[in-house]
Amino acid sequence: MRLSYLIIPLLVLAPQAFAEGLPELGEPSQTTLSPLQEQQLGDSIMREIRADPSYYDDPPLNDYLNNLGYRLISSSRDPQTSLDLFAIQDSEINAFSLPGGYIGVNTGLILLTQNESQLASVLAHEMGHIMQHHIARLLAQQKWSLATSLAGIAVAILAARSNADMAQGALIGSQALATQTQLNFTRQDEQEADRIGFQTLKSAGFDVRAMPAFFERLQKATRFVEGNAPSYLRTHPLTAERIADMENRAQSVPYRQVPPSQDFQFIRARLQAQETPPQDGITFFETNLQEKRYVMESSQRFGLAVAFMRAKNYERADQELSQVRKMAQPSPLIELVAGQIKLGEGKNADTVAIYEAALKNYPEYRPLVYATSNVYLLNHQPQQALNLISDRLQYYPQDYHLYLLQARSYAALDKKLLEHKSQAEAYYLLGNLPGAVEQLQIAQKSGDGDFYQLSAVEARLKELRSLQADSKKQ
Repeated sequence: MRLSYLIIPLLVLAPQAFAEGLPELGEPSQTTLSPLQEQQLGDSIMREIRADPSYYDDPPLNDYLNNLGYRLISSSRDPQTSLDLFAIQDSEINAFSLPGGYIGVNTGLILLTQNESQLASVLAHEMGHIMQHHIARLLAQQKWSLATSLAGIAVAILAARSNADMAQGALIGSQALATQTQLNFTRQDEQEADRIGFQTLKSAGFDVRAMPAFFERLQKATRFVEGNAPSYLRTHPLTAERIADMENRAQSVPYRQVPPSQDFQFIRARLQAQETPPQDGITFFETNLQEKRYVMESSQRFGLAVAFMRAKNYERADQELSQVRKMAQPSPLIELVAGQIKLGEGKNADTVAIYEAALKNYPEYRPLVYATSNVYLLNHQPQQALNLISDRLQYYPQDYHLYLLQARSYAALDKKLLEHKSQAEAYYLLGNLPGAVEQLQIAQKSGDGDFYQLSAVEARLKELRSLQADSKKQ
């Protein structure tokens, strides 16, 4: 049992959650949890998720998901909503929202969607849950304290990680208490999220017919397979009324043709290549190309290039990528893979040249920044890595990947105080406050660094210790 099965069900078990007084449709839910408490709750759950092996820390994929999320939320009724999308490496079809604007998307769901509008429809639905504060409302109605909520969620996630039977057993007793009103309450939440998601999808310029089409496809695909409903249907119950409501809304909107998204097709092909044994991936993409089973030929050749690269057949990978360049629009993802192919061949200097040229065209594409910094370090050029990272940190001060790379750069330059200070900032952004405090304590004792650097470490340590003390009081 993966953690994504448990996050949403755990929050809807207790029968006292199903009180009257739900907000009117479209009205933001009023809860007793403040925005700060919601954020703390989401951050705490994310600490557990990031520690789980299924957390898929893949910068290109997460960058794509967040760009798609930003496009949707910026067109929504609440464009100031904070979002942080991430992937879970799991073939199960699922997605889930958490307090604090976090949205998890299983790789299985991404591979099942046939176009960007379908994927966007799922994300828009999850944003509806976030904008309506559905989870916070459940917790408030259950009258759980924030600490109790965190403890319950953490126990379930940790149990699932170590012993699936234990996790299931821990839930059975509570599930037995749930009544039909639970299902009704869940349906009302789902209808709210559907309607808000539909409007968001429409405003962002996606194909609104993708929403009912995708959900109906999910339902039909598993209708006759007992006990085989995907996780998404178990945590987001579908009804004929819900699908009919979505279809009626779609019919009321004039048809507009939405062109295929190269970014979606490339990311999906790359994911397919990474989630499949290399030789199976080669066979899959070659078969698609031979039988012309594709929306975009360039995406299949891109996936084939990645599959050949994973099989360490760098010559064929390079040949396929050359074909992609002739067919596709310029893309930083193409340059990223081009550099990876040269790196696999041991041609570090060629990789540096590819990435430096690409950064001139795509300076804000952070996966390329990470890859360039990494190859600088592999090429024994820590100062170049540090210069690049320090520049980008001015624009992205909340990026823990940059701090981790900065720590490696300082380590290569034998600057211990600054190494541990950067490591501390990475841990802090990852929600590991004790680890951040420990790194700053090590930095204090490093024996290097000047007066100003040491003073900065001591000031930051004082600040984090204060945050630690505050968190213990809650």
